Amino acid sequence: MKNRKIVAICSVMLLISMLALPFSKAQSAQGNTSLDEKVKKFLTDHDGKWHDLNVPAVDGQTLYDLVIKGNYKSALEIGTSTGYSGIWIAWALSKTGGKLITIEINESRYKTALENFKEAGLSEYIDARLGDAHTMVKELKGPFDFIFSDADKDWYKKYFVDTEPNLVVGGCFAAHNIAPPEQVNGQGQAEFYRYITGLKNYQTTVNSSGAGISISYKTAAK
Repeated sequence: MKNRKIVAICSVMLLISMLALPFSKAQSAQGNTSLDEKVKKFLTDHDGKWHDLNVPAVDGQTLYDLVIKGNYKSALEIGTSTGYSGIWIAWALSKTGGKLITIEINESRYKTALENFKEAGLSEYIDARLGDAHTMVKELKGPFDFIFSDADKDWYKKYFVDTEPNLVVGGCFAAHNIAPPEQVNGQGQAEFYRYITGLKNYQTTVNSSGAGISISYKTAAK
């Protein structure tokens, strides 16, 4: 009789453990779905309201796709503005298990970005920093597997030179407002584009569907 009770208790415990695993997975999936819905609602509610040096929606989608495709986990954004591009990047990082460091020099835009990150439900995936990227990027140790440059264009080449040593092989360096080679770029963008396309250990293309994003993959250390 005693043995029967032990067997019965063990059977119940086994059943509970079998039910617990799919339940926890369902909870996790539901949590991700909830975040997706929250981000989508935020983007929909704020559609057409991003006027402070933010990227257009099509470029936000491109950044999201790049992070997902590369399964990137350690991202750096130079130039937060009020957070639109950061939201797209962080949303992708929430799926890869990563985090974003983003830098903004303007305090007003920085504070607005913090509010937007919170409202979108992405604060835990973002380390937002207030300061001058000219000096701050030199102090970052990395490593990074995704870098997005969208600050002062005349500094684009310097941002790249300062952060490139911390970009892993296989990583991606993207820069905003870069036109295709046959079109005219601003002086800073043109200088950066000529420089990066001249590097043998980078493969660069330009996505011109929005405001123009150069996409450069690091193929070797040097």
